[in-house]
Amino acid sequence: MDVAVLEVGGSHVTAAVVSPGGWDVTVVDRVKLESQEAPEAVVGQLAAVARKLPLASGLAVALPGPFDFATGVAWYRNQGKFDQLYGYNLGESLGAELALDRLMFMNDAEAFAVGEWTAGEVREVERCVGVTIGTGIGTAFLADGRVVREGESVPPGGELYKTSYDGKPLEDSISARAILRAYPDPVPGVKEVADLARTGDPVGQGVLETAFTHLASALTPWIDRFGVTRTVLGGSISGAFDLVESVFDFPVAATKDTEHSALIGAAAHYLRSS
Repeated sequence: MDVAVLEVGGSHVTAAVVSPGGWDVTVVDRVKLESQEAPEAVVGQLAAVARKLPLASGLAVALPGPFDFATGVAWYRNQGKFDQLYGYNLGESLGAELALDRLMFMNDAEAFAVGEWTAGEVREVERCVGVTIGTGIGTAFLADGRVVREGESVPPGGELYKTSYDGKPLEDSISARAILRAYPDPVPGVKEVADLARTGDPVGQGVLETAFTHLASALTPWIDRFGVTRTVLGGSISGAFDLVESVFDFPVAATKDTEHSALIGAAAHYLRSS
């Protein structure tokens, strides 16, 4: 059964159909999303792009937290995205707007990790972790492809960003904003820092190595506790992996498919939950 999937970010939404036979992804549309508009307007935008998909078998949606993925209630506040949806039941409204028989939400970092376990760098690895790095940091610890959120072997909720590092929130040390703050000159983004490092800029190289060293240090105790044998990095900053691979002393790889992994993961979870 093909699965209709939306991947929702703060600025764009991607609509795709995932075919589980070979985990082929057909992107139907990717459009700009005005995420700071009123709830009804956000629902309208999501519904408009979802209607381009075959919805007879329902819809899987991957999106960032804070969000109650079981009930469909959004809890965004001071996120710079979806702030007007705080306490709003997005699932109820979107399901009614599209007359869906089934609507499933999934954390985007978890969707990425499940996608990589299904068809990527950690395919069928018994114990692995996926890490997405962009404006913030997302993690998902998987045991046989299933997300583990509870217990002493994982961070609170399975989310590394909830931990502190060097007495500060982890995202103060490893995130896009942390890297841009550490680089002494104004640059548009981390990609530009990486480009400078590749042309021999020692400052850019040092900033990236420092940030990823922090990530490796923060991850290591949880890798040991959970028994992780392989880690996969995703998100926009994973494009700098070639510059920092040497800072990791555990098996780690960057995704080869930043566009499709979360779509595949959401579809795989949707089918598994049927």
